[in-house]
Amino acid sequence: MGLYIKEAAKKVGLPTHTLRYYEQEGLLPFLKRDENGNRVFEESDLSWLELIICLRKTDIALSKLREIVELTTEGDWTIPQRKKILEEHKEKMFEKQRQLDQAFAKIDHKLHYYDELEENAKNKL
Repeated sequence: MGLYIKEAAKKVGLPTHTLRYYEQEGLLPFLKRDENGNRVFEESDLSWLELIICLRKTDIALSKLREIVELTTEGDWTIPQRKKILEEHKEKMFEKQRQLDQAFAKIDHKLHYYDELEENAKNKL
């Protein structure tokens, strides 16, 4: 039993226009339509969408997602290329995480400094 776009959007937590955009961008190549031309989302489409959502949260480029989709449609022999794309993206995520960790440390240091200033100001009163 498939879901229509409104139901699918609600299930994955995205607006319907985003699902239409993803289809237009070629990211939902296996999506079927009913006799009236309405999009019908099967469980496999929802799983695919969940992967897209996950990767978009990590700032993967749409072009890389499109590349993964194109490779997927070509068959299992493209698995090594798909893995390579994800491994490269994962490395970019690690680098971003390192940068964020440094930023958090800097902010924590500044907050500690402000705590000391506040404490010193209280002691002078």
